[in-house]
Amino acid sequence: MNARLKKIIIIDDDERNIFALKAVLSAKGYACITANGGAKALEILNKDKAINIALVDMMMPDIDGYELMMLIRKIPSLQHVKMIALTAQAMPGDKEKCLNAGADDYISKPVDVDSLLNIMERI
Repeated sequence: MNARLKKIIIIDDDERNIFALKAVLSAKGYACITANGGAKALEILNKDKAINIALVDMMMPDIDGYELMMLIRKIPSLQHVKMIALTAQAMPGDKEKCLNAGADDYISKPVDVDSLLNIMERI
């Protein structure tokens, strides 16, 4: 799928991560929306059905990424959203935990942009 057809929501409580990812992805032609937490992300996703990729930080204060992905997967109208888990804690078993929570793929921070773009094209 080409960049012009993908609308992304970046979900992260760290504004620096949001700023960096949004700048890079916007420059590549992706439409980006941001949410600084899980509750805000759910609100946006329920209103904007054009979003088809969610970049989800795993460690957030309100609703962590694992819980958020499980909630999204339970909402029938959001089944089309592909989710990529973003985590700074690349521990053994993390990838499996993210996939079990509903992620379509996983990438560790700091995010390698080329790897992220490859994942987004593949999923």
